[in-house]
Amino acid sequence: MAPKFGVLAIVEAQAGKEQDVWDFLNNGRAIVADEPGTQTWYAFRVSATTFGIFDTFASEEARQAHLQGAIPAALAENGPALLAGQPDIKLIELIAVK
Repeated sequence: MAPKFGVLAIVEAQAGKEQDVWDFLNNGRAIVADEPGTQTWYAFRVSATTFGIFDTFASEEARQAHLQGAIPAALAENGPALLAGQPDIKLIELIAVK
């Protein structure tokens, strides 16, 4: 089933914590591997201090399961030590996918 829903999260690393944020996001791949409803999951870097996560889902239920899962919990637990502020999280609806 084609993905119809997504989550886009942009985070800003604290000064000196850029590698820690990189490592945290890289380790997140193993966590989402166990989420059957998460179709795709990307962790990326926008600039020296700005990072992001983009994931896709076939249903709103799968997206909500992810939002209540291990990645957001880990972000809430580790975010204060790694991030310069709160993550900018957007729930998106996909229009076209190739």
